[in-house]
Amino acid sequence: MRKVEVLDYQTEWPGLFEKEKSRLQHLLQGNSYRIFHIGSTSVPGLAAKPIIDLMPVVYNLHQIDALNEEMELLGYIVKGENGLPGRRYFEKGDDQHTHHVHLFQLGNEDIIRHLAFRDYLRAHPKEAQRYGQLKKESALNYPDDITAYIAAKASLVKEVEQLALRWYKRTN
Repeated sequence: MRKVEVLDYQTEWPGLFEKEKSRLQHLLQGNSYRIFHIGSTSVPGLAAKPIIDLMPVVYNLHQIDALNEEMELLGYIVKGENGLPGRRYFEKGDDQHTHHVHLFQLGNEDIIRHLAFRDYLRAHPKEAQRYGQLKKESALNYPDDITAYIAAKASLVKEVEQLALRWYKRTN
């Protein structure tokens, strides 16, 4: 069973991202535009589940499907689109995931959504603190129910996402 655990920000998270980014860059080679650190572990000071979220942006998404075996050799479980058209999603680790890869083709609108959310929280520490507190409370309330944990924070995530997208469009 997947346990819901939220930790205070860990200074090693950026280094773990860089290490995995290097592995993915080697695998993606010339198809890689850029690999971003997203999710809560990418926001300094934000409490998070200890899962490193990477978002490789590639020139050709269809070439990625041919790399599924190589991703498995790196320890990833291939999840396909996993409910989000235009994405390729991979999880590393068994019940306790260590990494998630959200792979998009350059130009996909979900790229901006992820970057806006990350950058907004980086630029607004009080919003990050509010979000982190809700995450901690939700993890305490639902330590064995990832679905309930996600539902408990869904309203705030949508609110912050809308604020972030408006802010991002004004500042970029």
